[in-house]
Amino acid sequence: MTDLAFLLRWLRENDEALLEQLWQQADEIRKRSVGDEVHLRGLIEISSFCVRRCTYCGLRADNSALERYRMSEDEIMECVHQAIQFGYGTVVMQSGEDYGIQSEWMSGIIQRIKKETSLAVTLSLGERPEEDLCAWRRAGADRYLLRFETSDPDLYRRIHPARAGQIHDRLAMLNTLRELGFEVGSGVMIGIPGQSYDILARDILTFQSMDLDMIGVGPYIPHPETPLAQATWETDIPAEEQVPNTELMTYKVIALTRLVCPEANIPSTTALATLNLSQGRELGLSRGANIVMPNLTPVQFRSKYEIYPAKACIRESSSDCHLCMNRRINSIGRTVGKGQGGRRRKPDMENTQPIR
Repeated sequence: MTDLAFLLRWLRENDEALLEQLWQQADEIRKRSVGDEVHLRGLIEISSFCVRRCTYCGLRADNSALERYRMSEDEIMECVHQAIQFGYGTVVMQSGEDYGIQSEWMSGIIQRIKKETSLAVTLSLGERPEEDLCAWRRAGADRYLLRFETSDPDLYRRIHPARAGQIHDRLAMLNTLRELGFEVGSGVMIGIPGQSYDILARDILTFQSMDLDMIGVGPYIPHPETPLAQATWETDIPAEEQVPNTELMTYKVIALTRLVCPEANIPSTTALATLNLSQGRELGLSRGANIVMPNLTPVQFRSKYEIYPAKACIRESSSDCHLCMNRRINSIGRTVGKGQGGRRRKPDMENTQPIR
């Protein structure tokens, strides 16, 4: 297992020549472990309602400036059939923690997708009761994404206030999801106020210890209608220990994640493209990532799903996103993946010694 000192050294490293070695090894491990295919997972942002008050998220319940929406079954299925048309292997249905999305209703949509298509179904619907998760797994859902955002319990409590009378433990829920038979995805934000280098390194070790199937990391982008953006948060860490929410730090975490979790599916995220629209996704793919998530959400809803402001590609049609993603993937000598693109487990894969 990679040790903490190794991760800390690379997270603090800013020498371009040395970082080039990190990028190269991450890309080599990616190629050997998951191949040159980049799998496209069509994202459908089905609802912007949320009961939570997370201090960093624009969908938080207290944001009265946000116009809310919830897609109908027919609207969702239209996006699903677009995914088939574009040759995607997976649809990802994402929302805030919206209890207007009833368990039985969602089960019916999952069953319909599995009946009408060969797509894998990924859900990212927040913290839901175990009975909902069981029902959705029985209906045919294949994967569940739930970022734990930080492995530090004190920082977690600051940015994820629990609802009255409830204790939320995302790490425990991720274990429950695995026990139910889901492929499990998680991840963290990079540069949250109060996140030290030590905390971030321990996040990466948590990825490794949990043996996650998919790991999404992206920069913290402040939303003006959130407490984290509106207040100066006092933390116990010195200023020089605060992780920056930069593009470069995001690449470091992608690369290090590939080193410690060689088989995982790792996306080059929309948040990364928001920081660098012209090359962000391509650089993420060349430094360890192997997944992109083109947006299938109808244009009239995209700007209303505002987790953070100025999100990339909110005015492009689904067809525009599809063509753009294919062009970008081909431009770096990679190929568009076929099929569902689940985790490729290789128990006999040679152990890779990371650069020192």
